[in-house]
Amino acid sequence: MTKARLMQGNQACAEGALAAGVRFFGGYPITPSTEVAEILAEKLPALGGKFIQMEDEIASMGAVCGAALTGVKALTATSGPGFSLKQELIGYASIAEIPVVIVNVQRLGPSTGKPTSPGQGDVMQARWGSHGDRGVIALSPASVRECFDVTVKAVNFSEKFRTPVVLLLDEVIGHMRERVELPEPDEIEIIDRKLPAVPPSEYQAYKPEADGIPPMAAFGSGYYYHVTGLVHNYLGQPTQANDLTAELIERLHTKIDNAKEELTLYTEHYLDDAEVLVVSYGGSARAAIAAVKAAREQGIKAGLLKLITIWPFPGDVVKQAAAKVQKVIVPEMNYGQLAGEIERYVGQDKVVSVTRVDGELFKPEEILAPIVTAVGGAK
Repeated sequence: MTKARLMQGNQACAEGALAAGVRFFGGYPITPSTEVAEILAEKLPALGGKFIQMEDEIASMGAVCGAALTGVKALTATSGPGFSLKQELIGYASIAEIPVVIVNVQRLGPSTGKPTSPGQGDVMQARWGSHGDRGVIALSPASVRECFDVTVKAVNFSEKFRTPVVLLLDEVIGHMRERVELPEPDEIEIIDRKLPAVPPSEYQAYKPEADGIPPMAAFGSGYYYHVTGLVHNYLGQPTQANDLTAELIERLHTKIDNAKEELTLYTEHYLDDAEVLVVSYGGSARAAIAAVKAAREQGIKAGLLKLITIWPFPGDVVKQAAAKVQKVIVPEMNYGQLAGEIERYVGQDKVVSVTRVDGELFKPEEILAPIVTAVGGAK
């Protein structure tokens, strides 16, 4: 481990991106994500990378897509309205299978909302914000050290599965500071995209291998292919063929669904004998673990399932954790976005949605109260 440091979440995210091999950032400053851009603006040139501030978030997303096509690992960071503006090109990256990472440091919304206040209102936008059907990977760290580790994971997943990956921080996690010890470079797993093993004359840019993922040649490396947002054949050429259309759209899902076990990241706390389960993520999980500990002090057998992977939703993990409990408490800094998804797996009657939408972080007692109610009072 490296020497302990006092580090901000956004800073750890930037350091994680660099450690994972990101060498291009295209973005536009927006609160509360700006520190990610500021740090990468300073550090990328020293590593031979490139930083560019574009004229808006739409252009920023186009820039990272273009950079990724040249073989560079690329990342952008934004928040609120910026994430909304990126949606069309996130969909483009999905169908063209361009690996990019989009960091969204969530704030209270909609619209301009409260730019300096925390929120978790973009959970469903991360899944459904861009039109059309596609598989989605979205991760959410809950500590400064997790910001580093999960950013590395996001870059790795993006490269391995040739897909955009959304990293859902929130203002609390992005701006808080904690003591962290980062891993040494040789302790970090780095995954690079698959390169073609055939000569340029035989290369088909969108012909999948057994894992459903096509090798990706870099523009400028002697390989030539067409990139489009239209449905396309293996050469990247637009097609109206129904069989090719179905094959492509299904594969955008199955290449992720088939790797769900690998993609599912979470931590468990006091679940062995839990009678009440709390499921939380991101900034809300920090108050949730304090509430669970307080419940334990009162003799209530509470446990926490802290989700890091939000999409693809880890339904089997949630279902298993909830199988023997009386109630599932879901605290979120939104109007109950993930609670509805959890209800699909454990039943509506079992889920208690606990929301906060005033721009403040939960207090532990706000999560403790429904835990106590769930078991009929302290034991």
